[in-house]
Amino acid sequence: MPILARRRFMSLSLAVLAAGLGSGASAADAQEDERADGLAYGAAPRQRLDVYAPDLRSGAGRPVVVYFYGGSWQAGQRADARGIGETLAMQGIVAIAPDYRVYPETIFPGFVDDAASAVRWARDHAGEYGGDPRRIFVMGHSAGAHIAALIATDPRYLAAQGLSKASLSGMIGLAGPYSAIPPREPHMADIFPAALRAQALPIDFVSGNEPPMLLATGTADTVVEPSNSLRFTDALRTHDVPVELKTYAGYGHGQIIDALAPARQTDSPVLADVTAFIRTHCACKSV
Repeated sequence: MPILARRRFMSLSLAVLAAGLGSGASAADAQEDERADGLAYGAAPRQRLDVYAPDLRSGAGRPVVVYFYGGSWQAGQRADARGIGETLAMQGIVAIAPDYRVYPETIFPGFVDDAASAVRWARDHAGEYGGDPRRIFVMGHSAGAHIAALIATDPRYLAAQGLSKASLSGMIGLAGPYSAIPPREPHMADIFPAALRAQALPIDFVSGNEPPMLLATGTADTVVEPSNSLRFTDALRTHDVPVELKTYAGYGHGQIIDALAPARQTDSPVLADVTAFIRTHCACKSV
């Protein structure tokens, strides 16, 4: 049986945190955001997702971010995205964090198929949580960024769900492998069989009709080479796709995602860049 639960979580707004009120802020300064846990978007046990929604009293028509965690396509769980989901909700964004099948339960492209199904769910249900289904962004870290980028470049995945690249307002990739599968990661030959490798890299599918993209990488990343973001940026620009490249000096592979934790709201350049990108490409003043 799927676990279905809607609950409230109290969170301090960015303005409150920036003012230095912190835990001393009153209840009146807090917003009562909502989380829904364990909603099914498919029949498999890992085809479940959580929703983090801004306080509905603050309005509807919010931008929607479907966030895919990393884990080398063989690990991770949606609970890992809780901090990110709450952070985005605090910014007035409806965040959806799906689990997806990983190795050895599936191999490429099974996890991308799952991700596209989660986007379809977002399109169908975001409005129930104050989201605008016309303003959907896909976002991911590491392997999750690879998945988000492939959805935004190879049209087959969204087409299988009755959607297209035009269904996306943007793609946000954090430290993703877009031009090469990390060679030092275990099981890569099994996860991406040789016969399917030619279909596995987002950079090979850029055609010029992709949604706007924000690519973020850290100069100290030794897990996924920053050159992935540089090459992908070049390919997108060659095809006149709107793209922003953000490089964070000294940031490692995990540090770039840790910068989106709720405690980092007041000093995180990553969060500032992500929210600015969403604001620009959804025409939303409230983000």
